[in-house]
Amino acid sequence: MKVLNLILTLSLLAACTENRQLTDEIITVDITGSYPLKKIVLQDFMNVEYVPLETNDNFVCQGVVRAVGENLLIVTNRKSSDGDIFVYNRNGKALRIINRRGQGGEEYNSISSIVLDENRKELFIGDSYSHAILVYDLEGYFKRRLTTDENKIFYNMYDFDREHLICHDSFNENTAADLHAGQSFMLVSKQDGHITKEIQIPFKEKKSVVTRFTDESGMTFAFQPNNFYPIVSYLDNYVLLEASADTLYRYSSACTIEPFLVRTPSIQSMNPEGFLFPLMLTERYYFMETFIKGSGYQDVMYDKHENACFRYQVHNNDYTKNEEVSFKSRPLNREIPSCQSLDAPKLVADYQKGRLKGRLKEIASKLNEDDNPVIMLIKHKK
Repeated sequence: MKVLNLILTLSLLAACTENRQLTDEIITVDITGSYPLKKIVLQDFMNVEYVPLETNDNFVCQGVVRAVGENLLIVTNRKSSDGDIFVYNRNGKALRIINRRGQGGEEYNSISSIVLDENRKELFIGDSYSHAILVYDLEGYFKRRLTTDENKIFYNMYDFDREHLICHDSFNENTAADLHAGQSFMLVSKQDGHITKEIQIPFKEKKSVVTRFTDESGMTFAFQPNNFYPIVSYLDNYVLLEASADTLYRYSSACTIEPFLVRTPSIQSMNPEGFLFPLMLTERYYFMETFIKGSGYQDVMYDKHENACFRYQVHNNDYTKNEEVSFKSRPLNREIPSCQSLDAPKLVADYQKGRLKGRLKEIASKLNEDDNPVIMLIKHKK
């Protein structure tokens, strides 16, 4: 018995030590802080791939990238209410336009999110209007309809593994905090849409990034920040932002969860409330944005090598003079965490001014002002 007690005591001490080390390693970001400016070059820490989208009489689009695979690029217009889904290959060649917008059981009314699964040769279209996920093959033919709970809206969903999507319930953010206080993240079956796992993130009191206000006429309006992305890829994992929690968590492909970073002050102590939004996460840099209701935004970058936070400017080295890169587009996937749509008129003007270099200069030399955008895919270095 004494030996058993000794073993249990040593195990407990080891576990406590491991937990303490984990806590010591957690990054803390003060969302009210004032940070010095740091300038860095994108190509120093990420790879860049340019994809000029083919333009023809049928393929005229605004270049909003919704999903990227090894072979395909899925694009819509800024307002996807037209229902058009443009399918290109990774070289930018126009392949087809899919449009299944309608009121029928095999159609979507709106496009809130798109997941491309090239292994299954399927597109998953999140339809917030009907609270469903429509599944099509890569030619646009209907395969099945995944019916979800009417109280769930999946504006943010990503490919998790062969059998599951990882989803965030936006209904949780857009309703009054005291009406819907459940968990926001879940794994959803690609086959029938049932929730196979609810991801538990602890919080004290339900909070929302949505700001509500009433005008003089008595009408109530809601404002949600543009760059609120609750699911962001981080190498082989996903980082999950529960607006009600002080801690952002990393969720692995093995379905394990652990703290990733902590924001201060506590969400419970702030009035007005403030939030920390992850944008793009790399091996060295974490690019984020703070948002305080009534005060606005601030760009923040955490540098793991310097163990410090900065404001930041990231420049594209394919320009002869400083050209800033934005990471505020919708996050993509584990290989390609971010992208930027480069409009043809600006590229043509920059080429004429001699501001471009390398591959981007070569592409711009062949553009017309009326062409579709060039997509800049920002990829992790291998």
